[in-house]
Amino acid sequence: MTAGTLHVVGVGPGDPELVTRRAERLIAAAPVVAYHRAPRRPSTARAIAAGFLGEGVTEEELVYPVTTGPTEDYHQRLAAFYAECAARLGEHLRAGRDVVLLAEGDPLFYGSPMYVRDLLGEEFTVEVVPGVTSPSAATAAVGTGLCRHEDVLTVLPGTLPVAELARRLADTDAAVVMKLGRTFPTVREALRQAGVLDRAVYVEHASRGTQRVLPVAEVDPATVPYMALVVVPGQDRRADAAGRAVP
Repeated sequence: MTAGTLHVVGVGPGDPELVTRRAERLIAAAPVVAYHRAPRRPSTARAIAAGFLGEGVTEEELVYPVTTGPTEDYHQRLAAFYAECAARLGEHLRAGRDVVLLAEGDPLFYGSPMYVRDLLGEEFTVEVVPGVTSPSAATAAVGTGLCRHEDVLTVLPGTLPVAELARRLADTDAAVVMKLGRTFPTVREALRQAGVLDRAVYVEHASRGTQRVLPVAEVDPATVPYMALVVVPGQDRRADAAGRAVP
């Protein structure tokens, strides 16, 4: 029996209209669709793709044992979880069934499905379908250029220590800070220390109906979800070799 193919499919940041045509086609034809979700809330990736699911599809819910809560064995528990996910999906693949594993945004950009892909990639054929990332959607929501000409863009996890985050923010021209929620107060302090708080913009649920955009300085930390990020647009201060940039 020929083994099935694992399709790791990015479904974008939230708006189903940002799903690529290739992703839509694969989801609609898949006999098995898998997706991750937190223990107490439904899967965002599944919600995005809901309108594309075919009739009779088998759904595999991959429920995290932990999310962002502090625990001493956090990484060990996640490693065991991803191994369990790979085992479950591997059964379908060995039986000849193709599997679509949904990923919010892009699968290889801070996406949990990449860890499952790593575990299954040596045994099965794997195809990765890119998706629109949350920084792209957030930048569109802010409505200004993120980086121009020779601006350097840095993408940072908000889980970094304040001093490290502030140093990296001060060393770059433009930045996106992800993984907020409980980290927001320390991220805001790092932005202040780096001298970029006044031009930092908060974006929550980019491209969705619940989208919010406002200056970071005006955000109530108690309202910040994990699926939010900060955009620090570049100032286009570096003239390029052709002399097109305005100092």
